[in-house]
Amino acid sequence: MPSSATVQGQGSFTHRDPAVPLPVPAQGGGPDSVAAAVEERELVFDGLTYVCRIARAGGTGTPILILGGSEQNRTSWTRHEKRLVQDAPVVTVDLPGYGGADFLPARYGVDHLAAATRHMVDALGLERIGLFGTCFGGAIALRFAQHYPAYVERLLLSGMTTAVTDEYTAAMERWDRMIARGDTLDIARELTDRFMSPPGTGTVRKHAAVARLVYQQIAGQSPDSLRKSAEHNRRLLRHEWYRPEPCPAVPALVVTGEHDTLTTPDMGRRVASVLPDAQFLTVLETDHLAPLERSTDFADLMARFLGGRPVTGLPYATAPESFVGAPAGSPVGVGAGWSGHDEW
Repeated sequence: MPSSATVQGQGSFTHRDPAVPLPVPAQGGGPDSVAAAVEERELVFDGLTYVCRIARAGGTGTPILILGGSEQNRTSWTRHEKRLVQDAPVVTVDLPGYGGADFLPARYGVDHLAAATRHMVDALGLERIGLFGTCFGGAIALRFAQHYPAYVERLLLSGMTTAVTDEYTAAMERWDRMIARGDTLDIARELTDRFMSPPGTGTVRKHAAVARLVYQQIAGQSPDSLRKSAEHNRRLLRHEWYRPEPCPAVPALVVTGEHDTLTTPDMGRRVASVLPDAQFLTVLETDHLAPLERSTDFADLMARFLGGRPVTGLPYATAPESFVGAPAGSPVGVGAGWSGHDEW
């Protein structure tokens, strides 16, 4: 990547990045999208270089920050970006330890990644954001909202849970040994099977195509990416995925795929139940990779919720269920309740 000026951070934050942006060609395409002006910036937090991407196309709404999963990077959301920039600027990022950023040792956990996210938000001069996080990005997004609530206007979480299961923990320990042996293809197959719902679970759009894409992406990882993937697994083994700390009473929406077997709908409801003001819904005919399997519909859902519009009556999703969680400023996860379903 071309070198550029950087914003330095050692636990303190600047309000505006003075660096000259790195130019990126404009994006466009599709009848429901508009051309976006895109720039990238290299930032440095605690001595670690990372990269963010900012797309603009005239939308003046609250900027949208996307925190993707561990196997995604700052360019994984360009299809969704084309819809979202109609309403607001869109920011994606390779945080330290992921994508094109510097390697991050496993001793640094979700707290550090949330702090790096705040560093970026301050560097870009963003006072308020609509925050979206999926899978591991959801864990970072929720920790960011807990630690830096003043920045968050609305919170959208996808494929999220409050706990990593014992079975998944055992699998991560096995994958660590497999990476050390160089069993890349076996890991790619196991992870693909883990992310995708098993045959017979239910109708999932683009199931075969997305499975091939996921497998090829994991199997084709560079040595640097494999090293970061191994360290990511160690990070999950050493640090809390979720911590019951106070969370701001901002509008929140938790989403899972209808047939998600990794972070199930009941896990998503549990996440919604620990937030002060949340709704929950499932995206029909999808699993854990709903943002890929129904990308156009998922982008519409993101735009609606983060733009403050209703998410009722959507042909691609179930009716939202409303939850009443712990009051803002108190530890979440205690005394939470819900409405609109009785299967629990």
